[in-house]
Amino acid sequence: MMDVVVEKLADLTRKITITLPTADVQKELKEAYDKVQQDVKLKGFRRGKVPRSVIVKNFQQKVEAEVAEKLVQDTYFTAIEQEKIDPVVHPEISEPRFKDDGTFSYVAMIDVKPVFELQAYKGLEVEKPVVTVSDEEVAAELESLRVEMAPLRSVEDRPVAKGDVVVVDFQGYHHDKPMKEVKNDNYSIDVGSGRISPEFEEKLVGMQLEEAASHEVDFAAKYPNPVLAGKKVIFKVKVKDIKERMLPELDDEFAKDVGSEYASLEELKKAIHDRLVKTKEEKAAGDLTDRIMHKLLDAHTFPVPIRLVRYEVEEMIKATVKSLEKNGMDLESAGINRAELAERNRPIAEKRVRGDFILKKIAEVESIKVNDEDIDRGFKRIGDQYNMPVAQVKQYFGGSRDDLLPFVNELLNEKILAFLRAEANLVDALASEAAPSENVEA
Repeated sequence: MMDVVVEKLADLTRKITITLPTADVQKELKEAYDKVQQDVKLKGFRRGKVPRSVIVKNFQQKVEAEVAEKLVQDTYFTAIEQEKIDPVVHPEISEPRFKDDGTFSYVAMIDVKPVFELQAYKGLEVEKPVVTVSDEEVAAELESLRVEMAPLRSVEDRPVAKGDVVVVDFQGYHHDKPMKEVKNDNYSIDVGSGRISPEFEEKLVGMQLEEAASHEVDFAAKYPNPVLAGKKVIFKVKVKDIKERMLPELDDEFAKDVGSEYASLEELKKAIHDRLVKTKEEKAAGDLTDRIMHKLLDAHTFPVPIRLVRYEVEEMIKATVKSLEKNGMDLESAGINRAELAERNRPIAEKRVRGDFILKKIAEVESIKVNDEDIDRGFKRIGDQYNMPVAQVKQYFGGSRDDLLPFVNELLNEKILAFLRAEANLVDALASEAAPSENVEA
């Protein structure tokens, strides 16, 4: 019978040393060597007639590696079941060793689920979201559509003005050195949109066609582009083209140009109003969820498994890397230190992991589960979002239960959060506490 020794290294971390008896180990080794002996071809020996000593000398490392892997797979789950341990992540297996006495041992490092008492989660007092859409907001959306649909006309008889689309060549310099990531030719900039940098765009106003100039821009420390954040950059810019927008009239014909489903400007205005209401309602639900999660996290301060936190941090780093790759950069070119990024993300990762344990315990108490109808609705929602047939969405997720687990977990959290929102005690803004400033995703 296997020998299992469990050591508690931290609140939720266990070191499990598993030692397997000589008889079981030698049986597996003999079977493995017998198979090699039957199949191997060595010069000077007939197949199946290679002496065992020669087999061991030539194939010991390979055989022991394969047998060690099999022994771990065959015994790990039995060991944790025997010790009544419920790990939350896959184990880290180390120190596999065939000993002189014929036994085999290995170490499994695991994290276990936190044990905590569920605090109040029904009737949480949170600020009531108020959704309103003003005529001014509808008008602003209409103006954005008007600008978006306006044809462009090149002009030569005046300088750049706000609202123009300007084509430029530019090169950025930091400490008098050219920045390879901050260079572009024939680059279109919508002056005044703020999509590049309000300060940079403002400095283009007044420049003439074919004019070249140098502009210094002081980027804030929290500027979204990490290559530019916190830097003073000198831009050498040349204006190649100035294009003005020919804004259409806001009338029924404009509405029809926006979409054939709109017979009049009033119909377009109503559609914009309804869309803004839906968007604000979705945001209000998200804000309400954030407030509920903050209250739950404030009420639950138990430790969380370090390996789950580590996994969450890695997922956040992957998201950052993916975002940078869209702009042709990586962490190094963006001046981001991976270790520092991990440390910055750790507190948020810990909250996400703790929040997930809280939600799952609520689901357990309230018997909230994901059924086939929920999964089908989830598939349809993704299909509608990406204009894909449901069959294609299902194919994307694969056929196995393991492939669906992350998706099912997301659907479960959505059901739990919907339950918590329905159970919340909504109060007017004046009667509620100040809204939290930091978002926490469940």
